[in-house]
Amino acid sequence: MRGAGVPGLFDRFNRFTWLMDLYADNFRRLHDLTDFDALSPGVFYSEGQDGLLLRLEVLARHNYTLELKLSYTLRDDRTGALDPSAMIRIYLDSAQAEVSHCYIGRRWQDVLGIHPTPAQMVSHRLRMNGFLNKWLLYLKQQKHGRSSWQAEPIPAAFTGS
Repeated sequence: MRGAGVPGLFDRFNRFTWLMDLYADNFRRLHDLTDFDALSPGVFYSEGQDGLLLRLEVLARHNYTLELKLSYTLRDDRTGALDPSAMIRIYLDSAQAEVSHCYIGRRWQDVLGIHPTPAQMVSHRLRMNGFLNKWLLYLKQQKHGRSSWQAEPIPAAFTGS
């Protein structure tokens, strides 16, 4: 029975369930990559076997959430933005990690327009979180992990030296 007479309801629940599963899997993969308890606001770098410098910026730490930006140090030639990059919110209490924004050569407005439908937004979130999931798997294969992170040195202007 497909959603008790409501066409497409079962499909919408499946897509939502898939998205929630991606959030949980992304949490596990990110937890393998970093020690959430040790993260404090700042910038950290890791160099994997591919020779690319991975950048993790901890934007904020709250009681039950962490806000991060994960990117390489590569820049988009047109905009100067770090590319690719993902804005990630980690929910520590529910063990989920969601990508709220992604930049892979284009912003979400360029992809979806200014007023996307809810179905378009769910599809876009699935793509963004699927991208993060595959990227995190690749990072693990390239030997990025908890022990590979180095904190960015604090510029002398802020240390009083």
